[in-house]
Amino acid sequence: MKTIKNERLLSLDILRGLTIILMIIVNTPGSWDHVYAPFLHAEWNGVTPTDYIFPTFLFIVGVSIVLSFTKQLELGKNRTELTKKVFIRALKIYSVGIFLWLWPSFNFDGIRWVGVLPRIAFVFLGCALLFLYTSRKAQMYIGIAILLFYWIIMAYIPVPGIGIPDLSVPEKNWAHFIDKLFLPGRLWKQTWDPEGILSTLPSIASGIMGMMSGYILLKKEELGNKINQLFFFGFLLLFLGDIMQWVFPLNKNLWSSSFSLLMGGITAISLASSIYIFDLKKSEYKFKFAHVFGVNSIFSYSLSSILTVVFYSSKWWGFALNDKFINLWENIGLPLKMGSLVYALFYVIILWVPTYYLYKNKVFIKL
Repeated sequence: MKTIKNERLLSLDILRGLTIILMIIVNTPGSWDHVYAPFLHAEWNGVTPTDYIFPTFLFIVGVSIVLSFTKQLELGKNRTELTKKVFIRALKIYSVGIFLWLWPSFNFDGIRWVGVLPRIAFVFLGCALLFLYTSRKAQMYIGIAILLFYWIIMAYIPVPGIGIPDLSVPEKNWAHFIDKLFLPGRLWKQTWDPEGILSTLPSIASGIMGMMSGYILLKKEELGNKINQLFFFGFLLLFLGDIMQWVFPLNKNLWSSSFSLLMGGITAISLASSIYIFDLKKSEYKFKFAHVFGVNSIFSYSLSSILTVVFYSSKWWGFALNDKFINLWENIGLPLKMGSLVYALFYVIILWVPTYYLYKNKVFIKL
């Protein structure tokens, strides 16, 4: 059997790339009025395939932290130097998130201070600092403590003015209460935000699960053994998440503890499968399309937001290209949901062109 050193994994880049592609498809359909159900988030309790995407990316953030920072420490970099880089990178990711919210009008009224990239920044910051200043065992215990604490406070601790939390209602829980009280600016759902303050804690736990997987990959063992351990870890998380949903429902908006565990299990199994396919069987060529997105993930995600002014707005052409496309599709007599998906896939291909140019020229944009 083959062994693997602490080097860049094709599987990790490709899985990250597939995640970014799905993010783009979900975020930019041809028409929000015509979207297949699997490409929509669950309204509240429950999950859809779309809900898998964000926790998968955060899990990968955790894996990457362990692999990258271990290598940097081995090269002689000290923790103080790395800590400075961690804060700078987190600030850059957060700033790009705010920029994308403001683009293209730059209207600072009602700015949303949280979101996808801000949450990635907070998870990266929290997990990176844990890696640098705590042991693997401490990180595991912290992850467990976060999920248990979040479950108890969200399910059993009375909320001021509300009483015992009601997890079937968005406004009757501690996440909503804290967001409304302390979160400045615009809230995504007016009275609460799916990337709010309290729910950031279990999202950090998702990153910690990725870190645990990263430690498995660092073991000086045969690659096959590591794959088996990742499969077992994933099965364990899936089992715990399935059990926990009976006391804390699966809920992406709240990032419930059961959701964190279940998604961690799905991602660990996906990573194990990817390692088998791409690092053991060397099938990378067939997935080069995804690999291109994976090595420039923040760039491609940011570009997908920036170019909406061209492909989803009337500000550039005087009419919206996506509306024209959907109207044409409707006139032909084809299903509108299919047309909406086709346009989203077309947009992914458009974004692949500049991303592939960077890939071909070995330009990897790191914040």
